[in-house]
Amino acid sequence: MTLAPRLVVGAAVLDSLQEPRMLLCARRSAPESLAGLWEFPGGKVEPGEGAEEALHRELSEELGVTAVLGEEVRSGRADGWVLNEKAVMRVWLAELSGGTPQALEDHDELRWVPLEESALNALPWIPADFPIVAAVVEATRGS
Repeated sequence: MTLAPRLVVGAAVLDSLQEPRMLLCARRSAPESLAGLWEFPGGKVEPGEGAEEALHRELSEELGVTAVLGEEVRSGRADGWVLNEKAVMRVWLAELSGGTPQALEDHDELRWVPLEESALNALPWIPADFPIVAAVVEATRGS
């Protein structure tokens, strides 16, 4: 019997959903294997929790913010972006609606980066996040 992959949620936090120019990137501080790599803020969906509900909780816990969610960044798969053999991630565009982002849990730095592939790809992302970065840039073109 194979277990279904664990669902993880992430937010591509933009400076604006209407006219996005910047993306909030978060640098991992743990676990050691991922420390120093950049990612989208978010985390695991807990039992009995909906994906969007989990994302709001994670943004509050990790960054101390509230956000309005925009469209989901689709991977072409029904279950989301494959992170590894044990996890898939669904990602939403988001805009802050309250609070100032702070690295409260699992991160040691937050950085607003221009929403351009060259600027974003200059960061050492968790490898599974690179295709998601490209999809976020594509999803925000023409906004």
